[in-house]
Amino acid sequence: MATDLYAFEALSIEGQSVPLDRYRGQVLLIVNTASACGFTPQFAGLETLHQIYGERGLVVLGFPCNQFGHQDPGSNAEIGAFCQRNYGVSFPMMSKIDVNGADAHPLYRWLTAEAPGLLGSKAIKWNFTKFLVGKDGRVIRRYAPQDAPEKLAKDIEAALA
Repeated sequence: MATDLYAFEALSIEGQSVPLDRYRGQVLLIVNTASACGFTPQFAGLETLHQIYGERGLVVLGFPCNQFGHQDPGSNAEIGAFCQRNYGVSFPMMSKIDVNGADAHPLYRWLTAEAPGLLGSKAIKWNFTKFLVGKDGRVIRRYAPQDAPEKLAKDIEAALA
């Protein structure tokens, strides 16, 4: 089992391999996203965090997922265009993945093992579950979907210090 985030790679929304080692020494906020969810407006708050803290070393990574109510059925190209057009997303968006089950992305298997949810559950319960990962590549905290991005600012500042 991996001990930190840097052991993983993912595909960008354009289909390019992205070794997560490229983010060594930065703070990451990893979020499973959806384009047609009640929490979809959180893209605006995530973009704000990216704009405020990006130069200090925060990287927001969005991972589209269609496992919850089929709320992200589009192609990667459609999802990317939606995020840019509706929310001005400029942080990295990755290719659509599964976050639960047999086909869950290995990164999400690791994240949920490192930071279980309520009552120790390793499952992601809904879109916009967030994981804050420190400069050392280890999970600092897991946040629920209803935790608005702006409420994470204090924890992000502490991680960046």
